[in-house]
Amino acid sequence: MGCVLSSPRDASPLRAGSIGEVAVFVPGFRIPKTVDLTQQLGDFLSKSLLDRFSALRTRIVSMASVEAKQFAKPMRRRTTTRHGSALSELLRAVEDYLPILLGLVNDGSQLTDKVKFIWINLEDEAEVSIGIICLPILMKITNSHDFLPLHKLSLLNARKETAITNAWYEVLSVLHLMAMLSLFQANLLLLPKMSHEGYQLKIPEERRKTSIDILLKAAGYLDSAIRHALPRIPPEYRKELPVDLEERVLRALCLQALGQCVDIQLGMAIDSTKATLAVKRRLACEMMSYWHQAHGNIGMLCFDNGWGKKHQLFVKWKYAEAKAAAYYYHGLILDEGNTEKSHGMAAAALQTAEEVLTESKKSCEDFHVMPPTSRNPPLWGSMKYLSEKIPKDASNKIRINRDLYSEERNLKSAPSLPDFALALVPDDYQLPPLDPLWSQEDYHDRKLVKEKHED
Repeated sequence: MGCVLSSPRDASPLRAGSIGEVAVFVPGFRIPKTVDLTQQLGDFLSKSLLDRFSALRTRIVSMASVEAKQFAKPMRRRTTTRHGSALSELLRAVEDYLPILLGLVNDGSQLTDKVKFIWINLEDEAEVSIGIICLPILMKITNSHDFLPLHKLSLLNARKETAITNAWYEVLSVLHLMAMLSLFQANLLLLPKMSHEGYQLKIPEERRKTSIDILLKAAGYLDSAIRHALPRIPPEYRKELPVDLEERVLRALCLQALGQCVDIQLGMAIDSTKATLAVKRRLACEMMSYWHQAHGNIGMLCFDNGWGKKHQLFVKWKYAEAKAAAYYYHGLILDEGNTEKSHGMAAAALQTAEEVLTESKKSCEDFHVMPPTSRNPPLWGSMKYLSEKIPKDASNKIRINRDLYSEERNLKSAPSLPDFALALVPDDYQLPPLDPLWSQEDYHDRKLVKEKHED
C-alpha cells in the first residue's frame, strides 16, 4: 500500500551536486540560530552567567555555520585531516555549552520555558516529510505502544526552521548535533586513502578502532537523547519537532552506528588469522540484527525524496550486505557437516547469500543516485572480501552439491540463522553536571522569579 505525502517544495541549493564518498551516512545537519538571550533571560540571570551563556551559544552558532558549508560540499579524502580537526573543535564547543544550558532544565527551575530556541534544518529546506504511515503499519497501531502516537497520523512537514520555547528542545538538538558530528568524524576516518601512485591504502587498524569508539559515542548521544531529553518535551511541542528528531529516526541512527561498529569488527576478524568461522558468523549475525532493527524503525516512515529517503536506502543497503554476510558464514559452518542434509543446507545458505548480495548492489546504486547524489568509496573491510568470496564459494558449493547428490530439494529454501545476544550497546552517556556558575545563581534565580510572579 502507498502513503499519502505532502507536495514537495522548491529544492534547496544545497541539494545540487554530490556529497562525495560515503562510508558512514550522516542524514541530518541542524545548526542553531542566534537568539537574544539577554532579552529573554535578562530579568532572571546575573550578568556573569548570562554573558557566559550567550558567549558559548554564539560560538556554536558561528562554528556550526562554517561547518554547514563543508557539509554541502563533496567529501574528499585529501581534506579529511583539516575537516576532522574542525569537527573536533565544534564538538568540544558543544560539550562546553551543555553544562550551562542544563541549568535551564535543572529540577525545580522556572526557566525551562523562558527562551525560544531556534534551529535550522539545512538538509530539509526542500521537501522531506513523513506523511501518513503506510496502511499495513496503520492497522497495527492500536495493538502496540511501540508505534507512532495517533497525533502523528496527520501530515508533518519538515521545516527549514524550528522554533520551540522549551529548553529541553535545545538539549535534544544539542545531543543530536553531537551525534551527527561524531558520525561525520567516523566517516572521515573510514574513507580509504590513495597512495601517490594511485593504489588504495589499507585503513590502519588503529583508525578502525578509533572509528568504533566514535560510533559508540554517537550511539550514546542518541540513546541519551531518546531516554533523557525527548520524554521531557511536552506533547504539544513534540508535535512541532522536525523529522530529524523523531524518535524512530533517532533509534534508527543509534542502531546504524552499532551496526557499523560490528561491520568494522567483522572486517578486522577477517584480517585476523586467529578469528574462527564461528566468531565471524556471530559478528555477521549480530550486524544483521542491528541493521534489521534500524530498518524496522526508519522503514516504517514514509518519505518522498531527499535526505530522509536517502537515509532509508542507506539502511536498506547495509541491511542487505549484513544479511549476505550472515548467510555466507552460516553456510560455511553448515558445510563442515558430513551429511547430505548439512551440505544441502550449506548450499542453500550460500545461494541465499549470493542473491542478497546482488540485491545489496542494487540498493547501493539506488542510494547513491538519490539526491543529493553520492559515491561509494573503494571497497574495504568486510565487503571487499565478501564481494569476491560469496559469488565464488556459492557457485562452487552448488556445483559440488549437484555432482554429489542427484536431488536438489535442499536448495529450495535457506536455513534459519542462529539468534545471538547482541554484545554491543551504546556508550552510557550521562548529561554533565551543571556549570559551577549556576551554584552561585540559586538565590538570585529564585528571588527574581518570585518577584516577577508577584508583579
